[in-house]
Amino acid sequence: MAFKGSAAEASKRIAELEAEKRINAENMVVRESEEKKRTLNSLAHGDIRYRKYSIEEIEIATENFAENRKIGEGGYGPVFKGFLDHTPVAIKVLRPDAAQGRSQFQQEIEILCCIRHPNMVLLLGACPEFGCLVYEYMANGSLEDRLFRRGNTPPIPWQQRFVIAAEIGTGLLFLHQTKPEPLVHRDLKPANILLDRNYGSKISDVGLARLVPPSVADTVTQYHMTSTAGTFCYIDPEYQQTGMLGTKSDVYSLGIMLLQIITAKPPMGLTHHVERSIERGTFKEMLDPTVLDWPVEEALSLAEVALKCAELRRKDRPDLSKVVLPELNRLRGIAEDNMQPYIMGINNNYTQPRHSQVSAQDMLSGPLAGQSGYDSGPSSSYTTGKATSDV
Repeated sequence: MAFKGSAAEASKRIAELEAEKRINAENMVVRESEEKKRTLNSLAHGDIRYRKYSIEEIEIATENFAENRKIGEGGYGPVFKGFLDHTPVAIKVLRPDAAQGRSQFQQEIEILCCIRHPNMVLLLGACPEFGCLVYEYMANGSLEDRLFRRGNTPPIPWQQRFVIAAEIGTGLLFLHQTKPEPLVHRDLKPANILLDRNYGSKISDVGLARLVPPSVADTVTQYHMTSTAGTFCYIDPEYQQTGMLGTKSDVYSLGIMLLQIITAKPPMGLTHHVERSIERGTFKEMLDPTVLDWPVEEALSLAEVALKCAELRRKDRPDLSKVVLPELNRLRGIAEDNMQPYIMGINNNYTQPRHSQVSAQDMLSGPLAGQSGYDSGPSSSYTTGKATSDV
């Protein structure tokens, strides 16, 4: 009987402990939820440099959304170039079905306007009532356009490519470390990396998924996956299979993009081709031939990191902060030690425009004005007008 009594008491104690653990877990969830809500509210109602534009200002800036002001067509709507506050800007107009309820839309914009980083395109403001987003204008277009030399632009030197790779990794890590929850980009690719007038790189369309209902975002994603092989190649295979999105999904996309930075080749089958070239000892032949002075050993190190990022299984991909970014920064240091005085102006006798002496109007009407990548589509060339977008 004593044995039965002790067993019953033990069972009772175990039940009490389980109940206590459950209550503690529930309380923790409640506390985290309240903390998240307080953070969002403080961001939305704090002292934020958020400029609210009227639809009249937007119409004047775009000449009433004139066709000749249109510089892109994304899955979420058209993009126009214009001037606001005497500054060249890119204005993205979300389709009516892509805009949320007005109050939620405005709160999300206020939060996104707080997310500032040197390697992310800045959201300057918005016209919430009409779903217009105002971004800084990037004078040298998208990384995709420059890698593929659209408009006969000069090849990017290897030094600048290594710097760009590290800048992208730095910006991405910042996104993944945002509070109260990580921001997953979901559509990281060269078309969504924009270059400023000094070829500094910035991730575009940051957090745009927050502004769009899942039903619309999923539709655009599906449209991408079925109609555009280019974008399909950047999507995390595990995300495709399970629908579970995480920061490692962006790491996969980063891997594909890093391979493109050194090869300037399309993404389809790129991991396979690079792996085979390494196995056969022909890796040098995979490097972009327009660059004549590749440091092959360092480029191989970048390729090996990229291939690890592009592993099919999420658990096999390396940690961005502990593995990937330290290596990208090491290569960046080597690049900067070998940087030429006028790195973007020496190739092919090409002289980089002296933007400090170029007017804002010239920046919008110059040779790169129509190639700034704001369409976020599979090709960021604005001449297509057919690009789709997913963030």
